[in-house]
Amino acid sequence: MPDDDAALTAAIIAFARQYGRYGYRRITALLRRAGWAVNKKRVERIWRREGLKVPAQQPRRGRLWLNDGSCLRLRPERPNHVWSYDFVADRTHDGKAYRMLCIIDEFTREALAIRIARRLKATDVIDVLSDLFILRGVPAHIRSDNGPEFIAASLRDWLAAVGAKTAYIEPGSPWENGYCESFNGKLRDELLNGEIFYTLNEARIVIETWRRHYNTLRPHSSLGYRPPAPEATEWPGSLASSPGARPANPPVVPNAPVN
Repeated sequence: MPDDDAALTAAIIAFARQYGRYGYRRITALLRRAGWAVNKKRVERIWRREGLKVPAQQPRRGRLWLNDGSCLRLRPERPNHVWSYDFVADRTHDGKAYRMLCIIDEFTREALAIRIARRLKATDVIDVLSDLFILRGVPAHIRSDNGPEFIAASLRDWLAAVGAKTAYIEPGSPWENGYCESFNGKLRDELLNGEIFYTLNEARIVIETWRRHYNTLRPHSSLGYRPPAPEATEWPGSLASSPGARPANPPVVPNAPVN
């Protein structure tokens, strides 16, 4: 056995304890970021030898496609091209419900914001979006379902005034908002299902910490096991001339720890 096998095994177990919903592929990405020169086959071998595993998920369901191919009608092509948002519901320890408004950039997979409150209305959606528009610019499209907060006349009129187009999915077709649905599932699986929040402020702090971890440290399988928004991100040179695109091929610097 290699001389460093015991140390590597300890590191794998430590990451598995810290990130209980990560499989060996994401653990491999974290190990490499921590300085280990290791491939996923060796990690998988130790992973299975130590009896580590991620609890079984629900069976996968096949996608349903409409005749007009609407699931493919709008693909994100660059940063700030298509954002999507959706609500996630949960309860604090006292049984009182609260809601989370999750907003993501579909191209970069970055979680732009998670607003948390007992109640969230169309005016709250406008409030969150206005802050993001000031910081990041106005996206070309915003995708959502047909919930009353998203189809409210006040929100639609405001989006039209600032120049963002709405992209509503077909009623009863959540798979058309797949990027946000996937993010919501990760939020619930990796955080909400394992936490008890006694106050709303506690939920805000812990969820915001997780959002920063998701953006800057968590390996994302669709991005080659890199985080969506590290301190510097390399984008293909072809995006350099695209509106809202990040500079092409900037130097990659180490990620800072989440405070």
